[in-house]
Amino acid sequence: MARRQSKHLRAPRPLLAGGAQRRVVRSGVEYIVRAVPAGRAQKEYRCPGCQQRVAPGTAHVVAWPSVAPYGADEGIEARRHWHTHCWGASR
Repeated sequence: MARRQSKHLRAPRPLLAGGAQRRVVRSGVEYIVRAVPAGRAQKEYRCPGCQQRVAPGTAHVVAWPSVAPYGADEGIEARRHWHTHCWGASR
């Protein structure tokens, strides 16, 4: 049986390889959006949509601009955790 090549020798996967991530355009800005299931939500965050807390154990959405704003090195530094319904309501 043939063995798989070591993951350290393979080319890296693209950042958007996961099925839970998608690109969304809002107000002319392209965002990368990822769903976070309740079982993986371990920290508390502040939702920018309603300014309320996103409690640990709450399914939510993480979104960040695909192009870095204001000279930040990477757009991921601008990522924000939203309640799913708040992200859906923001247009």
